[in-house]
Amino acid sequence: MSDVAVGIYGIIALLALFLSGLEMAYCMILVGFFGFIFLMTFQAASNVVVKDFFDNFTTYSYTVIPLFIIMGEFASNSNIAKRLYLGAHRWFGHIPGGLAMTTVVGATAFKAMCGSTLATVGTFSNLALPEMDRYGYKKELSAGTIASVSTIGMILPPSTVLIIYGLQVEQSIGRLFLAGIIPALMISFLFMAVIAGWVSIQPAIAPRAAKSTWKERFAVIPEALVVFAVFGIVIGGMITGFFSPTEAGTIGTVAIFLLALVRREVNGRMLIGSFKGALRTSIMVLMLISGSAIFGHFLAITEIPMIAAKWASSLAIPSSCIMLLIVAIYLVGGSIMDDLAFMVLATPIFFPTAVALGYDPIWFGILICVTLMIGGIIPPVAIYVFILGNITGIPFKTIYKGVVPFLSALVVALLILFLFPQIALWLPNQLMGKG
Repeated sequence: MSDVAVGIYGIIALLALFLSGLEMAYCMILVGFFGFIFLMTFQAASNVVVKDFFDNFTTYSYTVIPLFIIMGEFASNSNIAKRLYLGAHRWFGHIPGGLAMTTVVGATAFKAMCGSTLATVGTFSNLALPEMDRYGYKKELSAGTIASVSTIGMILPPSTVLIIYGLQVEQSIGRLFLAGIIPALMISFLFMAVIAGWVSIQPAIAPRAAKSTWKERFAVIPEALVVFAVFGIVIGGMITGFFSPTEAGTIGTVAIFLLALVRREVNGRMLIGSFKGALRTSIMVLMLISGSAIFGHFLAITEIPMIAAKWASSLAIPSSCIMLLIVAIYLVGGSIMDDLAFMVLATPIFFPTAVALGYDPIWFGILICVTLMIGGIIPPVAIYVFILGNITGIPFKTIYKGVVPFLSALVVALLILFLFPQIALWLPNQLMGKG
């Protein structure tokens, strides 16, 4: 049996193990280990597993992951999100669909300090949903808004997904963070446009809230300035080279902690909840990365990624068609398993192809993240819909009905980004020079 055939059987075995219910990290470890044994020796396989685990759990650059995660946990477990939502509510709550738009604005601002997309689902399902229920919003709109806007965290810095992508393919995390800002803001505006259009067609779906005074509106501006200050320090420090991504994560974490401490929001429950959540998520991510490294080494000796890249670049069809095929694979993969897990699995396979076709690796990362955003809210898995339904008890059918209009906005954003790569590349090229 050829090495390529072994690699193909290994990929099939990986998917079979995942569909059996085993966590993706363990699937990649098992297939990579036994595949290595089949092609090499038991001693070689053992050495690879031990080395990959040791390297990934002791590599300095990977300390950025738990730092940004704990930063998000501190922001999530304090009242920062509540204040941001209140501020957005005072500015937008009185216009048609204003509370839903408030959720988009508040969640986007919150994501500027929180590296976890799933934390956004949990935070705003408890924060925004009761408020929209109080004003008589239909569940389709309120649930659809929360599930959809939570996906923005995949490309808006400090995005854990972008950090892992950058570490996987050895690209600048600072450039990736900058590349995600304009697409994230574009998607937020598209979401607000969807809400405005939906409410104009069905006004009863979103009754107006009371109008705040200008004094009340200006009173919440300092809260927004704090968020922008933290965001600016973390991102600005990285793009200027003043400090590394790890140092940026440390500074951001300390800033959020001190902010909560000054406001007397730090207590034993908040600290224990934050550290437990960060520890659980960090270990999950590092296990995924380690599993991906083991599986990636197995694929490397089968030469499947290199053969696929060479084959794709030799096809007599436009490179855009090949890229659309890759996007479709990510879309399907992101809809049947956790978006982060699929990205960790698929990127070593398809990244060489994208580079061989001449595409910018920074743009490719943003494009894939937007694709996975779509996969995160479509069946059969739809992780954001699943979490929201379990937290709130809202029927999945209702949430799916609510996310359909927002899916159209994500598809439009994906097409715009595909056709106009400079939307993602302009900001990093302007501030950090061309890579």
